[in-house]
Amino acid sequence: MDDESAVSALSALAHADRLAAFRLLVRAGFEGVPSGAIAEALSIPATRMSFHLATLERAGLLRCWRDGRHVRYAASYDDMRELLAFLTADCCNGNPEICA
Repeated sequence: MDDESAVSALSALAHADRLAAFRLLVRAGFEGVPSGAIAEALSIPATRMSFHLATLERAGLLRCWRDGRHVRYAASYDDMRELLAFLTADCCNGNPEICA
């Protein structure tokens, strides 16, 4: 991961609604959650939630797909791990295992 990608991902997470949605989707697993159910679970209007989910997807933190009439979202675990590895790569004088 490069600096620009890390800044994009961290910027996307730097909002309470987006962070809450991302954490919900991390807990949900690979099957994901329909966008309307995310909005309902977080008590966020659907149009505002769509904006936030699109921001997280553009940052590479989510993936989405159509499931009939619904759009499902799931965390992109590989990209999440890549961001975490980027953040801890220089940890503790070159000993990232300390951060584990």
